[in-house]
Amino acid sequence: MPNTNINSYRKAIYSGTFDPITNGHLDIIKRAANIFDEVVIAVAKSELKKPMFDHEQRVLFAKAATEDIEGVTVLGFDTLLVDLAIDLEINTIIRGLRAVSDFEFELQMGYANSSINKKIETLYLMPTLENAFVSSTIVREIIRFNGKFQHLIPEKVLKCMQ
Repeated sequence: MPNTNINSYRKAIYSGTFDPITNGHLDIIKRAANIFDEVVIAVAKSELKKPMFDHEQRVLFAKAATEDIEGVTVLGFDTLLVDLAIDLEINTIIRGLRAVSDFEFELQMGYANSSINKKIETLYLMPTLENAFVSSTIVREIIRFNGKFQHLIPEKVLKCMQ
C-alpha cells in the first residue's frame, strides 16, 4: 500500500569524491532536491583515488555549488556510505548515470550496499543531455593540461578555485 501520509519527510544521500564537483553533479543534485525534502551531499575522502583537490577543498566546492538549493546539505565522510546512511537515518542513495558504461559499476555498488543493509534503496538519475558527458575525470584532465574547463563546473566553484 502506498504511503498516503502527505506530511511524510523524505531524505536521500548523494555521495561521491566530487573531484571537483561538476555541472553534471549539480544537475543530479537539483533533480534529487525536486524529489526529496532533504538531500545530503556526502563528499568521500577517497584517498585511494588520489584526488587532485584535498578533502576540505572538495567539501567547500560542494557547499559553494549547492548553497542556493533548498534542502541540500553537504558533509565530508570517510566511512562506508551505508554506515553513514544508517547514522543519518537515510535509506535512499542517489546515483547518477551518464552512459551505459556507468550502469554496470553502479548496479554492483547498489547490490553491495543492499547486501549490507536491506533497507537501502538506490535511485539512479540521469543528467540532462548537455551534461551527460561531463565527469570529474574529464575536468581533471582538462585542468592538468591548462585547457578550458570553466563551462563544465559551477560558477561558484570557479570562484572558490581562484
